[in-house]
Amino acid sequence: MTASTPPEPQPAGVDTLSYEQAREELVAVVSRLEAGGVSLEESLALWERGEALADRCEAWLEGAKARLAAARDKAEGQ
Repeated sequence: MTASTPPEPQPAGVDTLSYEQAREELVAVVSRLEAGGVSLEESLALWERGEALADRCEAWLEGAKARLAAARDKAEGQ
C-alpha cells in the first residue's frame, strides 16, 4: 500500500474486535476453509474475512509491542 492509497475497508465489525475475539474467529474461519465443502463464493468471503481478522490481530500485536517498548524506555529513563 502506498501513502496515497486509502486503506481498504474492514469487513463489518472487525475493527471493534479484541485480539482474543479476532484470533478465535480467525481459527474458526481457517477450520471452515480447511474442511472444504463450501462454494467458491463462500470460500472467497471466508478468505477475505480471514485476511481482515489476521490484519486485526497483527495490529493488536504491533500496538502491544509499541506499548512495551514505551514502558521499557520510560523505565530506563528513570
